[in-house]
Amino acid sequence: MAKETLTITDNRTGKTYELPIEQGAIHARDLGQIKAGEHDPGLLSYDPAFLNTASCRSQIAFIDGDRGILRDRGYPIEEIAAQSNYLETAYLIVKGELPDAEHYARWERNITLHTMVHKNIKKFMDGFRYDAHPMGMLLGTIGALSTFYPDAKEIHDLESRRLQTRRLIGKMPTLAAWAYRHRRGLPYLQPDNELSYAGNFLSMLFRMGENRYKPDPVLEHALDVLFILHADHEQNCSTNAVRAVGSSGVDPYSAVAAGIAALYGPLHGGANEAVVRMLQEIGSAAAVPRAIERFKRGESRLMGVGPRIYKNFDPRGKIIKQLALEVFDVTGRNPLIDIAMELERIALEDDYFVQRRLYPNVDFYSGVIYQAMGFPLEMFPVLFAIPRTSGWLAQWAEMVRDPEQRISRPRQLYTGAEERHWAPIESRPKPSVREDMVSEAI
Repeated sequence: MAKETLTITDNRTGKTYELPIEQGAIHARDLGQIKAGEHDPGLLSYDPAFLNTASCRSQIAFIDGDRGILRDRGYPIEEIAAQSNYLETAYLIVKGELPDAEHYARWERNITLHTMVHKNIKKFMDGFRYDAHPMGMLLGTIGALSTFYPDAKEIHDLESRRLQTRRLIGKMPTLAAWAYRHRRGLPYLQPDNELSYAGNFLSMLFRMGENRYKPDPVLEHALDVLFILHADHEQNCSTNAVRAVGSSGVDPYSAVAAGIAALYGPLHGGANEAVVRMLQEIGSAAAVPRAIERFKRGESRLMGVGPRIYKNFDPRGKIIKQLALEVFDVTGRNPLIDIAMELERIALEDDYFVQRRLYPNVDFYSGVIYQAMGFPLEMFPVLFAIPRTSGWLAQWAEMVRDPEQRISRPRQLYTGAEERHWAPIESRPKPSVREDMVSEAI
């Protein structure tokens, strides 16, 4: 029977090492025993973007990029999106199992109790400029919540973790809606807890003079499905940020704020905004072939295709494409969908994309839906952050309980100057400009 080990021969010394393999991985620390000499600190693995490094053990999300599979706690995302709702999905992600009717009712009530925010948060929100980006406002206010709830520092107390989880999932839509209304000079609205999670969010966004807001059921359902699809996605950039910052022992508000900061970037939470801008720039379905050729020549970027973890269809992309057509029955057809569908059609037939296994992802159609529903582009990453909060908190809690977890502290390969000595300013040579020097890039 084959041994679950890896045999390595160091050609520098001729020594052979046998490293254990566990769950398809070797422990990076085991490489430290491979040394070229007495003063060698040991071999390191170099992986600057975590292309092939497992940073943790997790039971939350499973992705098989080659087969286009995404499962939350073992359940296929297609089944959850078709049959569940966001709050039930959040329960599954946070607690590990689907709730029965009693536990779901209790969970829904507990989340609803925490949709209100402290009145001083209004003053904090008012301090932002009239044109502040909603994501920046969300980042600041979530970070500020750690000062309102000092009990959140008790991260090893189970009841405290549960309470902060309910608070964050409940308050995130309220803060997001207030950021939207602040930018438009509109008064902040209190939650309507008789509505669903998605319906209440729509109410806080769009209610004007009416006493009660009744969301369109198709749009309410569409937003709920989009929340499900964005709830968790394994060890992505923002989740890694939450875990890394959380590993210092900080409260969950600060850790989630780190996730929001990571999600703010155009390569992550801003990707669907970039897709919309790309489609607007292309202008029409007839112009798609020229856009494809520019992309293949490296003259432009084709957004919304080919995340490196998927080498097949992103299963969320298929769901969102169908969802877009349902939304357009209510809002009217967004003309950008025709450009997107033509892009997809050509890409799936073009050898360039087929050989590289580049397929539409979740961002390819989601921005088109958000735009049709009346959301401005700057709100797109905020709409990502609201549902991802449940995933971040589940990942954070898993990290806190992990006996192997230590404070995140990656190693580096030093490429700078050798030892040199300080000299008085009058005797120093003129500094040389080196393009590889980080200081020259600042």
